[in-house]
Amino acid sequence: MEQLLFSTAAFSGFQDAIAALQDEVGKTCVLNNQPRPSRSSQLHLLDEWKIDHPCLFQCKLRVPPAVFSAIVDKIETHPIFHNNSNNPQLPVPIQLAIFLNAAGHYGNAATSQDMAEWAGVSVGTVHNCYKRVMVAILHHHDEVIHFNPEEPQDRREKDRAKRYVEERTCPHWKGGFLCVDGTPFNLFQKPGLH
Repeated sequence: MEQLLFSTAAFSGFQDAIAALQDEVGKTCVLNNQPRPSRSSQLHLLDEWKIDHPCLFQCKLRVPPAVFSAIVDKIETHPIFHNNSNNPQLPVPIQLAIFLNAAGHYGNAATSQDMAEWAGVSVGTVHNCYKRVMVAILHHHDEVIHFNPEEPQDRREKDRAKRYVEERTCPHWKGGFLCVDGTPFNLFQKPGLH
């Protein structure tokens, strides 16, 4: 009889252990925890490319190194990049590089996860960089983003862009002057001609 009680108690303990394991699997939905993949930032390449290979720098960030530096100079004093936290923000040039890399990509290549892996940071940091850089850029909107057909400088820029379109792209698009730098954008539907 004693042996039967021991077996029943052992069986009951075994059932409890199985129930606990089932509960744990049900909560985590993961059978084998995988270690987090290592991240390695590629940002250090930008410093080298800025000097030795400016065309590679521009391919990655869609602006030449001089323009990148000018943007950094324009936005780095914005209060959004300063806090009194014990966790300091990334330097402004790195935040801008993350933002420009994302802005220059689209589709599957522009996911926050891809940007995080490229920069060696977390997805949350990527989102924070997007937000901060956009706030700082929009703060300067009226002084840096303009197009007034009445101003000679803007008229010359428009004419130069139209000549570029006619010479380098499709001559039938010679009337176009916006987005002629190779920036991809989605069309509602495929054009019937060209």
